[in-house]
Amino acid sequence: MSEKENRIAAAALLMVAGGIIGAGVALLFAPQSGEKTRRELYRSAKKIKSKTEEAVEDLSENILDLVDTIEGKTEDLLDKGKEVTVSAKKDLIRLIEEGASKLEKFRTKLTRA
Repeated sequence: MSEKENRIAAAALLMVAGGIIGAGVALLFAPQSGEKTRRELYRSAKKIKSKTEEAVEDLSENILDLVDTIEGKTEDLLDKGKEVTVSAKKDLIRLIEEGASKLEKFRTKLTRA
C-alpha cells in the first residue's frame, strides 16, 4: 500500500474514532434518562459498527485490487524481460558469429601473407 493510501486509511480511522468519542461524550452529558442514553449509545454503536465494517470491506477490496494490479504489472515486466533476454541473446550470437567470421578472414589473410 502506498504512503498516500496509508494516510487516507489513518485519517479515516481517526475520523471514526473521533466520531465515537464525540458521540459518547455528547450522549453522556445530554440531559436525559440513563435508559434512553444507553439505548442511544447502543444504536450509535450499531451504526458505527456497520460503518466500520463497510470501511474495512472497502479497504480490503482496494487492497485486493492493488495486489491484482501489481501482479499483472509484474507479469508484464517478466514477459518483457524474457523478450529482451531472447532478443539480446540473438544479437549476442549474431555478433559472435560475425566476429568469428572476421577472425577467420583475418587468419586467411595472415596465412597468405
